[in-house]
Amino acid sequence: MPLQVEIISPEKVLFRREVDMAVMPGSEGDIAAMPDHAPLMLALRGGVVSIYAGDRITDQFFVGGGFADMTADRCTILADEALPVSEISVDDARSRLAELETSFANVTAEDVTLQDTMSRRIQSVRAEIEAAETSHPTH
Repeated sequence: MPLQVEIISPEKVLFRREVDMAVMPGSEGDIAAMPDHAPLMLALRGGVVSIYAGDRITDQFFVGGGFADMTADRCTILADEALPVSEISVDDARSRLAELETSFANVTAEDVTLQDTMSRRIQSVRAEIEAAETSHPTH
C-alpha cells in the first residue's frame, strides 16, 4: 500500500504523489513516514526531505522548517519554505547566512526569543548549504 505525500510551501504545492517512504528532518531527529504509520504531528527543522520508491531516493526537497502531519496512508508536509534541492543556490544561501550571522551578533543577551528565532534560521540556512553541496558538489 503506497503513501500519499504532499509537500506544500506558502507559495504552492511542490510535490504530490504516492511513494513508498518519505524521510524528513524532525526537530528531534530524522523520521520516516511509511504506510501504516501511527498518526503523528511533527515539527520540522531545516533540512532535506527524501522521497523513496523502494530503496531508491527519487526526489529531494529542502524545507526550512514547518510541520508534518502523518497518518497510515498520508503525509502532508507544511513547510515554512521549500524547494527542490537541485534548485538551491549555494552562493545565495551563503550570502543569507553571512547576513544572519551579522544580525545575530547584534542581538542582545536579554532578547532570548529573538536569539532562538535567529539560531533556528541560521541552522536552516546551514542545512540548506549542506544539502546543496551534497547534491551538487561542484558549487
